[in-house]
Amino acid sequence: MKKQFFNSSIKLGALAIFMVISSCTKDLDRIPFVEVTSATVYKDFSNYKQILAKVYAGLAVSGQQGPAGRPDISGIDEGFSTYLRQYWKAQQLPTDEAVIGWNDGSLPDYHDMDWTSGNEFITAMYNRIFYQITLCNEFIRETSDAKLGDRGISAENQTTARVFRAEARFLRALSYYHALDMFGNVPFVTEADAVGSFLPRQATRTELFSYVESELKAIETELLDARKNEYGRADKGAAWALLAKLYLNAEVYIGAPKYTECITYCNKITAAGYTLESDYNKLFLTDNNKSAEMIFPITFDGTRTKTWGGMTFLVHAGVGGNMNPADFGINGGWSGLRTTKALVEKFSDITGATDRRAMFHTNGQKLDISDIFTFNDGYAITKYRNVSSTGVKGTDTEGNFPDTDFPLFRLADVYLTYAEAVLRNGQGGSQATALQYVNALRQRAYKGNTGDVTSISLDFILDERARELYWEAHRRTDLIRFKKFTGSSYVWPWKGGTKDGRAVADHLAIFPIPASDLVANPNLDQNSGY
Repeated sequence: MKKQFFNSSIKLGALAIFMVISSCTKDLDRIPFVEVTSATVYKDFSNYKQILAKVYAGLAVSGQQGPAGRPDISGIDEGFSTYLRQYWKAQQLPTDEAVIGWNDGSLPDYHDMDWTSGNEFITAMYNRIFYQITLCNEFIRETSDAKLGDRGISAENQTTARVFRAEARFLRALSYYHALDMFGNVPFVTEADAVGSFLPRQATRTELFSYVESELKAIETELLDARKNEYGRADKGAAWALLAKLYLNAEVYIGAPKYTECITYCNKITAAGYTLESDYNKLFLTDNNKSAEMIFPITFDGTRTKTWGGMTFLVHAGVGGNMNPADFGINGGWSGLRTTKALVEKFSDITGATDRRAMFHTNGQKLDISDIFTFNDGYAITKYRNVSSTGVKGTDTEGNFPDTDFPLFRLADVYLTYAEAVLRNGQGGSQATALQYVNALRQRAYKGNTGDVTSISLDFILDERARELYWEAHRRTDLIRFKKFTGSSYVWPWKGGTKDGRAVADHLAIFPIPASDLVANPNLDQNSGY
């Protein structure tokens, strides 16, 4: 079921959206000299779900055909260009959890922490966000009640279309959340802005925070109930998880605490029927779509959503040295990703025999990283695989493209979010429940209560988030919230591009607005420090 929604639908969806994005002409009365236009596509309600699938697919694939050939964005190799691949790099590579041994273009800037507005990878992340927002705006614009009525869409189908529209608003809120988290002050466009040539104004971080919050609250009653939608599609649980994350980081974004609000939405999630997966490792295998812990994944399919980004990148790039690619269900490793000893040393036993979350490959690898471009320097991570919980390889017989889904939001993150919000004096929760949630995660990891703790602190929560959620694209945001991303309060190997790490300037907590967009839009001002 998880595979069907996205894969057969992308081409028509892409066409419908592309027709509007590219329909710039000075002759406003011209009827396009083609049979298929956005108007004809949206006239038939049977197309709507396919168009929505293209919007979802914007998080996973690179363009209009897989694995490459008709990219959504330009200016960077198509394989590098996917949303998840860029998001993961931006959230992981400047932190203690990951290094990459590739010298492509300005990629090493993530370790050196000397990125500029010309960095091609940061620019690709920015472009991906706004391409995705454009897709969402177009779908939302074309599914207003007025347009549905004008097209004669039946009342029953209008009801379904409103759910689709709420999902597109969630996806737009997700991308605007990524924009405010990573770039702070960015161009702002919604479906209310007419398609055409104009220069968007720049919204402040505070404005974006209010907008994302208001959008998620507005669609809360329009989305399907938690765990009632098709797998891979947003529901109330996804909106609550994003609101909880927004509120957890509110002090960073707007300088005001929102921990009570954070707990409110954590409580909604924990009351909605999600349950922890019994085995930690099953969360990162090809049949993780069966897990009741998943709140909102980015889905992949080895035969029908082929891409060189996404999970293809995460599975292949983590395999190298004397690791056996067949153990990971793939045809070869890319010898790129490892971790620093700062993550390794958060585990008292790195074998995985005690805490099953310690998933390191150490044979032939050195703990210390002397040369960041040498794969054997640094332990490898064995978390993501293209095999099922019963050992069956993914569906791509050539072993290129995994079936494994990426867990963007899952229950364990919510448990730790709740605990942190309680420790930060949010109301509506309790220390006892916070401790219960933390120990639930540790009992799964330890296969019993030998890892239970009797008290928790904020420093413990930050380390526990690393143990539970490493390589799941949370770390940069977490370190910033704990005031340990910049400055000298926490230094890890290769922070700031030196072997032992160094302090870095505070302005690096947000990325620069790309120079290309500053030139294109004089309404934009660069973020401070760049």
